[in-house]
Amino acid sequence: MEENKNKSQEANNSAKFAFFYMLSLVALGFLATSAGMVIFQIINKNIPDALQPYQGRFSPEALKFAIAAIIIAAPIYYFTLWQINKNLRDGVLAKESAVRRWLTYFILFVASVTIIGWLIRTIYNFLDGELTTKFILKSATAIFIAAVVFSYYLYDIRRVVAGASDKLIRAYSFGSAMLVIVALVAAFFFTPSPTETRNQKRDQDVLNKFNQIDSAVANFYQEKKKLPPDLKALLGGKYYLTEKELKDAVTGAAFEYRPAKEGNYELCADFLTSNLKDDTNNDDYNQGRWPHQAGRQCLKQTVYFSQQDAGLKTPLPVPLAPRPVD
Repeated sequence: MEENKNKSQEANNSAKFAFFYMLSLVALGFLATSAGMVIFQIINKNIPDALQPYQGRFSPEALKFAIAAIIIAAPIYYFTLWQINKNLRDGVLAKESAVRRWLTYFILFVASVTIIGWLIRTIYNFLDGELTTKFILKSATAIFIAAVVFSYYLYDIRRVVAGASDKLIRAYSFGSAMLVIVALVAAFFFTPSPTETRNQKRDQDVLNKFNQIDSAVANFYQEKKKLPPDLKALLGGKYYLTEKELKDAVTGAAFEYRPAKEGNYELCADFLTSNLKDDTNNDDYNQGRWPHQAGRQCLKQTVYFSQQDAGLKTPLPVPLAPRPVD
């Protein structure tokens, strides 16, 4: 009966520590990947590449995800790590436990796959023309993170578990935690604040409505060969505009429309941010068509109804040279 009780207790411990190991694996995945993302984005921010503006572009969205992942995953990972090491010291979790050995090697397997994917992507970007400096820094980042993870778990699975806490394990834990904190703090220096992000989204909404108005103005001009006298002339019907598209979604203020001669007009609104020389803005279309500063801005446009796309003249065909007479 006592033997059955011990087996039952061992089974319960196995389930508990399987949970701790799997939870630590998930948290470690988010933590290591997010720390790498922070460093990669800082590299992209400080080493722009004019020939590859999209592939290695700085992404504030990636930084925001990394910050959120670190804030949630770091406490979970270090708590589960502390629980595992505490129970190892107390003898509750056996050093040769099948759960410990299998799941530790499984963590190493998942880490290997992740790091291999990172390095493949980094080398591909280099072969595709990425700057050598960026390639070296990103490769060094991936190799460093891999070295920390692998050296820790390989040492952990081979070490002799004594009653006292292992100094090297403590050094790994505190050292990696400090690196994570440094990455988290650095990320905040390169990420727009929530208020600034909301202001950018509000301005983006204004520009999206400007595009809708511009399309309606072009259709009106194509049909009637003149500009609409005001924006209310575009409401309903074939122009697909409502009162909602003619107003600021936040303030409710109506956009100002100023028709001029020869298909020229202006749309005016109050902007909260500037999109000039903004490398964090991934909307190059609006940034090129509607460049604006912060404050009251009247943006000029010209209707080119010969081409439905954004404000570009259709080039005239080049006449062929006369064929010489034989």
